[in-house]
Amino acid sequence: MKHLTILVPQGENNLSSIVGSYKILSRANEIFLSKGKEKVFEIDLAGSMHRVDYYQGLFSVKPNKSLDDIQSTDFIIIPSLNHQFDLAIKENQDMIHWLKKQYLSGAEIASICTGAFLLAAAGILDGRSCSTHWSAANELSARYPKVKLLADHLITDEHGIYTNGGAYSFLNLMIYLVEKYYDRQTAILCAKIFQIEMDRNSQSVFSIFTGQKNHDDEMIMEAQNFMEKSFDDKLPVESISSRFAVSRRTFDRRFIRATGNTPTEYLQRLKIEAAKKALESSRKTVNEVMYEVGYNDPKAFRSIFTRITGTSPQDYKNRYNKSR
Repeated sequence: MKHLTILVPQGENNLSSIVGSYKILSRANEIFLSKGKEKVFEIDLAGSMHRVDYYQGLFSVKPNKSLDDIQSTDFIIIPSLNHQFDLAIKENQDMIHWLKKQYLSGAEIASICTGAFLLAAAGILDGRSCSTHWSAANELSARYPKVKLLADHLITDEHGIYTNGGAYSFLNLMIYLVEKYYDRQTAILCAKIFQIEMDRNSQSVFSIFTGQKNHDDEMIMEAQNFMEKSFDDKLPVESISSRFAVSRRTFDRRFIRATGNTPTEYLQRLKIEAAKKALESSRKTVNEVMYEVGYNDPKAFRSIFTRITGTSPQDYKNRYNKSR
């Protein structure tokens, strides 16, 4: 039997990812026991405080172990953090050091949503793949440029490190772990009990593109603002760079450094975000929306839309448009 530690970081963090992880893995243990098998994990909650309050004291978690009590563990789950990352990292330095020590000693680690920031702060993610909530992806990349961020992935699994996208998608990570450490039948049963859709692999359909403007390049900021107002025009990138009297090569280099996207990618994401909103809220056909956002090739539009969102324009409309 392996030992599993669910961490309880200091701070007003995400209670549901602690409770949900505990409930699903405990149920998987119960299913194994009911079949006459030994449970896979002995589960403890551990932190550096005797009690952590959530939601202005409405709820609290009392870890049954302190970090100092656990000299060795086989698997660690890091819950989602709030978005005050500086404070979370500062308050949980002991936990960060403990994480690194345990990983170097052979423990596997799964981070939920923004829990990836604790993993990255420990240096464990350097050179490795990682996912997190799409809304925190730009900040994670800026803080930890050595991390190979896969912001559209729902789950990553690499070298004993598991990460997942945002919010309640952690339920899919738990089902993934149940299948890996118990078996497929137990994972299916847990998915049915907790009514979790199995085999989801992308969070792209849930992401909202707001533009990456956390930089100090005034020219690129001005270019972004211009592109956001004119994305539906068929403007070649060369005409945009010429507005700022720089070469296309210089413009591309500065744009990538500031935003993480090429100008072409940025324009595509602006167009697709506008298309998503139109598909969600209007009675327009997919082709009408396509022309409205500046595309005239249905095959190219469908390909770009699917690559960015993980689903086709028609499937997206069917899922999110209530008036269809």
